[in-house]
Amino acid sequence: MAAPTQGPLEPRTSNGLDQFVAALRENLGTPDILDLSGANQWNLDFLSSRGRLTSDEFTYAATTAFGSSGDFFANQADSRHIEAFCKLSLDYVPNSFDGILVWDCLEYLAPELLDEVVSHLFDIARPGALLLCYFHADQNAVKVPVTQFRIIDSKTIQTATRQMTRPTQFYSNRAVERIFQNFQSVKFFLTRDYLREVIVRR
Repeated sequence: MAAPTQGPLEPRTSNGLDQFVAALRENLGTPDILDLSGANQWNLDFLSSRGRLTSDEFTYAATTAFGSSGDFFANQADSRHIEAFCKLSLDYVPNSFDGILVWDCLEYLAPELLDEVVSHLFDIARPGALLLCYFHADQNAVKVPVTQFRIIDSKTIQTATRQMTRPTQFYSNRAVERIFQNFQSVKFFLTRDYLREVIVRR
């Protein structure tokens, strides 16, 4: 079940989502889409008419695997916790998806887990598939929001804060490019708020 939101819903224009949706329309078959924000009615209504949708509650899985006992971030360096997490989330056969809505899920992952998760994303995405990711732009932030994303239409989303957490690192453009170095391309979208949108092509 998705964590309840704590902050107000904020509408924002999303050029990254617009490109993501346009790429799905170009797919000649019925695209397979993975939404890591978990099942919510807004995304379900929008995406299910555009392809076969799979919802994965990534935030809940991460909290269950790493936050049940001990330090949430320290546990992410433990191979036993990483194995448990991978059984809860991203456990799909290779080349399963044409599009993956990653949202801000990578921001609160320690380096050991981040590498494993990105490797799984590479494996389960089909060649040419797109990933839509969000990263916070304030390099001085002490805490960043874990965000819920609701799709209103192809160019509009609503965001709401689920909880606040400390960032594991600041993701500069160069750092994001390094994370996805095995992918075909990384494209950044300029925004006027605290979120940067990134489209990654497998």
